[in-house]
Amino acid sequence: MLPQMIPLSDEIVLQHVRAALAEDVGVGDVTTLATVPANATARAAMAAREELVVCGLQLAEAAFQQTSSETEIHSTVKDGVRISSGTTLFEVSGPARGLLTAERVALNFVQRLSGVATLAARFVEVVAGTGATILDTRKTTPGWRELEKYAVRCGGAQNHRFGLWDMVLIKDNHLAALREAAPNAIAAAVQRARQQYPSLKVEVEADTLQQVEQAVAARADIVLLDNMNLDQLREAVRIAGGRAKTEASGGVNLQTARAIAETGVDYISVGSITHSARAVDIGLDFLNA
Repeated sequence: MLPQMIPLSDEIVLQHVRAALAEDVGVGDVTTLATVPANATARAAMAAREELVVCGLQLAEAAFQQTSSETEIHSTVKDGVRISSGTTLFEVSGPARGLLTAERVALNFVQRLSGVATLAARFVEVVAGTGATILDTRKTTPGWRELEKYAVRCGGAQNHRFGLWDMVLIKDNHLAALREAAPNAIAAAVQRARQQYPSLKVEVEADTLQQVEQAVAARADIVLLDNMNLDQLREAVRIAGGRAKTEASGGVNLQTARAIAETGVDYISVGSITHSARAVDIGLDFLNA
């Protein structure tokens, strides 16, 4: 079963593709214009060269369609599908100039986003059966947040807050600014957040178990357990006691995620899913027939 995904809108796809093509093509693809006849046609296949989770097909296909309205595309897989090495993602045919000009932009989108989706899927697999949910963070490539968070969903993980507007997340620096507040900085911050934005969830970052107790007492929706060891995570879950959700963050990788999940936390946020995902190996080869 494919993960539940909100697809990218046509507007977002075209916005990113047109910007990428403008960046890459500039005043013209001089190599292609100089060497390839205007009436030449070609057919090519985009295929995986390793096992991966597919993401970014809309963008890759739009790149070819933007360089030539005569381009025809036949897709063989969908975003969110795990495929093996050698699997064809889609075939594209049309004017050879258009295919050559769009090739790198199309590959950049699908290689990068499939890399994010593939890494997200690996984290989801590692914690399977524990009850913990893998979340992404705001550590995204500037300008690509919507794309990379879509890729996270393609990999079966879930999105944390999208930006600074859709959830209150009270972090250590916010609390430092309220250090003189009574009865404590966390209680004051949560109260102010509830008054100003009553419809939004409120999460509090806790560096210590005392802060966990304060956040739960202040009725925060979620307590972010920052860089806590396994014993501290287990105790924080006990303190929360179902009165608040718990989220582990910091020091999370594929080797540590399972043990963290087994402490009983509700969520595990992983910045590396977006900021350190490797672009997967996908190629575009012209076909002879």
